[in-house]
Amino acid sequence: MNLTPEDITAIWLSLQVALTATVISLPLGFATAWLLVFKTLKGKVILEVLVNLPLTLPPVVIGYFLLLLLGKNGWLGKVLDEAGIQLIFTWKAAVIASAVVGFPLLVRSIRLGMESIERQLLDASRSLGASWYDSLLTIILPLSLRGIFSGSSLMFARSLGEFGATIIVAGNMPGKTQTIPLAIYDYTSSPSSTAMALSLCFVSVVISVAVLLLHEMLDKQLDRSTAS
Repeated sequence: MNLTPEDITAIWLSLQVALTATVISLPLGFATAWLLVFKTLKGKVILEVLVNLPLTLPPVVIGYFLLLLLGKNGWLGKVLDEAGIQLIFTWKAAVIASAVVGFPLLVRSIRLGMESIERQLLDASRSLGASWYDSLLTIILPLSLRGIFSGSSLMFARSLGEFGATIIVAGNMPGKTQTIPLAIYDYTSSPSSTAMALSLCFVSVVISVAVLLLHEMLDKQLDRSTAS
């Protein structure tokens, strides 16, 4: 397997983007799932539609909307530009794109974990005088760990493979914003680069398998902890 320095940079950048997108999305994903499961909201249907919308939209469409929002002519882009912050065509834009695309998977997994919690436990804690945040920290959070780990691993894996939205808002600059999928895309345009594309495909498969194995190990560990 022959990897160029640009390929190695693309691998590390993919891992950095996927990890950062997952970490920054976790608090918001947990809060969103908590609202959907435990709160009665008038606009819950609208919230559910907005959360799941990235699953149905083509990633290129998401990327274009982000470009309109974060570009220099976008309302948020103008504010960021005045503050001296540039996101478009940087690795940070790739993080935002990956976070938006993978967010529904994170929320759905956490939500499933929360929905499996017996309501009697929450009712009992409230009858004993526990506040909502006490119940959140001592009951909901521990019993949602499986959903959190599952959602995090799914989002991480999804972020590793993100292409459409990323190439729109971050571009495809080797050594700066080029991730594994973008590098493979470049190699596929040249018949002489088939071996290089296959090398990166192999790396991508290895990383994905490692993530899935880690997920299974954590899942079994949670099973043992629950049983004991």
